[in-house]
Amino acid sequence: MFTHLFEPITIGNVTIRNRILSTGHDTMLPTDGTVNEELIAYHEARAAGGAGLIVLQVSGVHETAHYTTHMLMATEDHAIAGYRRLADRLHAHGTAVFGQLFHPGREIVEAAGGMAPIAYAPSVSPSERFLVIPRPLSHAMIRDIVSGFGDAARRMAEAGLDGVEIVASHGYLPAQFFSERVNKREDDYGGSFDNRLRFTREVIADIRAKTPQGFVLGLRISGNEMDPDGMTETDTLAVIEALAPELDYLNVIAGTSATAGGAVHIVPPMSVRNAYLAPFAGLVKSRVDIPVFVAGRINQPQEAEAVLTAGQADMCGMTRAMISDPEMPNKALEGRVDDIRACIGCNQACIGHFQKGVPISCIQHPATGRELQFGTLTPAARPKRILIAGGGPAGMKAAVIAAQRGHDVTLHEASPRLGGQALLAQLLPGRSEFGGLVTNLLRELELSQVRVVKGTRVDRALVEREAPDVVIMATGATPYRPDFVQEGEIQVVDAWQVLKGEVTVGRSVLVSDWRCDWIGIGIAELLARQGSVVKLAVSSEMAGKSIPSYVRFSSMATLHRFGVEVIDYARLYGCDTGTVYLQHTASGEPFIIEDIDTLVLCQGHAPDMTLSDALAGLRGEQHIIGDCFIPRTAEEAIYEAVKVASAI
Repeated sequence: MFTHLFEPITIGNVTIRNRILSTGHDTMLPTDGTVNEELIAYHEARAAGGAGLIVLQVSGVHETAHYTTHMLMATEDHAIAGYRRLADRLHAHGTAVFGQLFHPGREIVEAAGGMAPIAYAPSVSPSERFLVIPRPLSHAMIRDIVSGFGDAARRMAEAGLDGVEIVASHGYLPAQFFSERVNKREDDYGGSFDNRLRFTREVIADIRAKTPQGFVLGLRISGNEMDPDGMTETDTLAVIEALAPELDYLNVIAGTSATAGGAVHIVPPMSVRNAYLAPFAGLVKSRVDIPVFVAGRINQPQEAEAVLTAGQADMCGMTRAMISDPEMPNKALEGRVDDIRACIGCNQACIGHFQKGVPISCIQHPATGRELQFGTLTPAARPKRILIAGGGPAGMKAAVIAAQRGHDVTLHEASPRLGGQALLAQLLPGRSEFGGLVTNLLRELELSQVRVVKGTRVDRALVEREAPDVVIMATGATPYRPDFVQEGEIQVVDAWQVLKGEVTVGRSVLVSDWRCDWIGIGIAELLARQGSVVKLAVSSEMAGKSIPSYVRFSSMATLHRFGVEVIDYARLYGCDTGTVYLQHTASGEPFIIEDIDTLVLCQGHAPDMTLSDALAGLRGEQHIIGDCFIPRTAEEAIYEAVKVASAI
C-alpha cells in the first residue's frame, strides 16, 4: 500500500529506513536543560513504533536562547552524555536522530523568576505576539552566537547523533536576519540580500568546520510566514535557492511566532486542511537538488504516500500522528491502517500542554509523555467482571484498557450510539475531525473484544442483577442552566439543542459563554454562518481563554470575518422580551443588549449523578470517572479512564 513511504533514503552518511519524520517539537519533559529519562522514553516509544527519523526538540545554542525555562541547552559539554544516551536508545530501534539548533531572537516567551524576558534581534523590531522589544545584536554577540551553533553541533556529533537542523522557521533568529522588514541593520548583516543571508551562512560554515564530513546539516524554514508583514513564498524561495548548495536537506513549514495569524501555522489546528503545505514543498523540490521535507497536517499514512507519490517531498513530518499513536508507522507497514489511532488535530494536550507549561500528552493516548507510568500495561493479577455505565470517551477508553489487561468487560450505553458529547462536538464548524476520537475508540473496542450493550440505561437493579466485581460510572453530564431572571417572551435555548437541531433560532442572537471554550465560539460561528447576527458574550477577558491559543487565534479570525461582536467580562444577569442583561464581571456595571431574539446558553455542564446516587451503599468496588464526576474535557475523561482501568 505504501511503496514510497517505506522506501529508505540516504542523506549524508545516514540511511533513514522510511520517509516518516517526527519533526522537532517541544515536550516540556526536560527539567534542567538536559536530556532526561522521561524524554528518552517518549522518543523511544516512537522509535520502537517505526519512525524513520526523529528530530529532537530545540536545543539552545547560546545563553540568550532561553525562550522558555523548560528547553534543552547544548551550550556545555556536560549535555553530551544525555544526548548520547538518547541517540543510543533510538539507534537500537533503527531510527535516525537529528538535533535541532535554536536561537529565538526576539521571540522570547518567558524568563526565569517570572521577570520580563530579555531578547536580542538584528534590530529594534518588536514582537507583536509576546510584546517584546529586543535589543540589537552587537558584532561580538553575533560572533558568539554563530560559534554557539557550531559548538552545539559538535557536541551532538560527539554524542552520536546523525545530524543537526538549523531552525530558521517561524520567525526565529535566522529568519529575522532574512527579513528586510525585521532586519533594519545598516552593516554587513543588513541591507542587501547577501548581507541578510550572512548570519546563516556563517552559522553553516561554523557547523561544517566543527563536525565530521558526512554529518548531516539541514535547515528548517517557513515557506510563507502567513502574515501581512512576514516573509512571502517569493522571499523564501530566494533564500532557499541561495542556501541550498551549502545544505544536505531542507525542511519546509509555514507561519511565524511573531503574530497571532502566523502562529496558527506552527501547529495548525483541525480547521486547516490536511497536507496543505505540500504544493509549496513541491515547488521547492523543483528548484533544488537536495531532499525536501514537509509537514503540516499530514496525519495519515495515505496522505503522506500521496505527497511522496506526487513528488512534492522526500520525507513527511507526521509528528502529531505519532503523538496520538506511536505505533502508526509499524501499523501502516503491516497494512493495519484501520488500527491506527488517527490524530484529530485538536491541539489540546500536545501544543496545548506546552502553552500551559506542562509536559506533552495526547487526549486520545494519555501514555504519551507518561511512558514511564502508562507505557506498558501489566496484566491483571486476577481477572474481574467489570460493568461500565456510559459509552462516551471515558467509558469507552476504560473498557478498552480493562479488557486489554485481561478483565471481562461489559459496556452499557443508554443511547443507540457510542460517543457521548464527542458526537455533538464534531458538529461545530471546523470540528468535524473531532468525531475521529469516536471512530478510533470504536476500533479499539472491537480489537479488545469488549461486550457492548446499547439502548440500556444502567440502574441499581441492573447492577444487582449482574453482580459485577467492579462498576465504573462514566455517565457524563447535562447542560448547566444557571439561575437568572427570565421575563417576557425571549427564546432561551442551550448549545445542545442548537447542535441537535431541536430549535430554530432567531435573526438576532446572543451567545452567553461562561466556559470560554470551543462550544461558545463554535456556536457563535455556526449561527453566523446560518445568517444570524450574533453577539458572543464571554465571562472572561477573552473568548476562547480555556482553549489552546493556536485554535483560539484561528477561531477568532473566523468570527471576525463573519462580523461576530465579542463582549468580554460579561456575566449573564437576566433577560426579557428582546433584551439580555449582562453584568461586567470586574466593575459590576450593567450591559444592556437590545433587539435580541434568541439567547443561547453555553454555561458549562452539570454532572449526571443519577447512577452514583442510586448505587450509594451498594457493596462492591465502584469508580466514578469523567464528566459524571466533574465536567471537564475529553482529555480528563480519557486520562481518568486509563488511570482507573490500569489499576484494577
